[in-house]
Amino acid sequence: MRLGAVIITMGNRPDELKALLDSVARQEGDPVEVVVVGQGVRVSGLPEGVRTVDLPENLGIPGGRNVGIEAFGPGGREVDALLFLDDDGLLERTDTAELCRQAFTEAPELGIVSFRIADPQTGETQRRHVPRLRASDPMRSSRVTTFLGGANAVRTKVFEQVGPLPGEFFYAHEETDLAWRALDAGWLIDYRADMVLLHPTTAPSRHAVYHRMVARNRVWLARRNLPAPLVPVYLGVWLLLTLVRRPSVPALKAWFGGFREGLTTPCGPRRPMRWRTVWRLTRLGRPPVI
Repeated sequence: MRLGAVIITMGNRPDELKALLDSVARQEGDPVEVVVVGQGVRVSGLPEGVRTVDLPENLGIPGGRNVGIEAFGPGGREVDALLFLDDDGLLERTDTAELCRQAFTEAPELGIVSFRIADPQTGETQRRHVPRLRASDPMRSSRVTTFLGGANAVRTKVFEQVGPLPGEFFYAHEETDLAWRALDAGWLIDYRADMVLLHPTTAPSRHAVYHRMVARNRVWLARRNLPAPLVPVYLGVWLLLTLVRRPSVPALKAWFGGFREGLTTPCGPRRPMRWRTVWRLTRLGRPPVI
């Protein structure tokens, strides 16, 4: 099984990027071909053999990763699976690539593998980094309904069948959009606690656009993928959860602005999942209203 890796960067973490590339190069088995996408920056000084794509502007996380996919041919078809890794992460083990090959080879219906993210100093895995509702035990691997954007592997046949990441999202929820489309097409998603990306503990709200884009993309996600009767239920649940969490006044103002934007702006093509996929998500422990 041929593996590639896509890493997007804004050029502001050169030391961390080099360490990540070194950890990819140390992987056992056949070499993993790497493409680094510069988001509005020129990438230079990388190890020999690492390909680069310099974009004239920042296309956002899904847009940049889509460019990286296409660097491996249409839909990434030059390889069998692609690793997507944050540029300030680090593969802890040298057998992660081999574990990916083994997982995809043993389960032809497996489309996506989500890695465990752990803090390099404490070893802690944040609850939000376990892609399931029952997240108290991050060391338990399981079948899941979404995945972590900066620490995963995707079989390229998934992109061939269901299309790329939603570039218009720019930031937030693009993984769930792809995951729902993949599940609707019959693919499986696994969370693997033994595949680890070391990554410093951070708060997603550090991004200035966080509250607006989380709300906007949540609405877009529902409008694009859910059967019509579930759209208001899903959005109503998330509205209540947001209020219960008692965000600051500025954060709440940005959130409602994004929510309104999600309702009034184009969200891309609508392809509602089948009801049997809704039931499948429910049986996996995450009905698509939560």
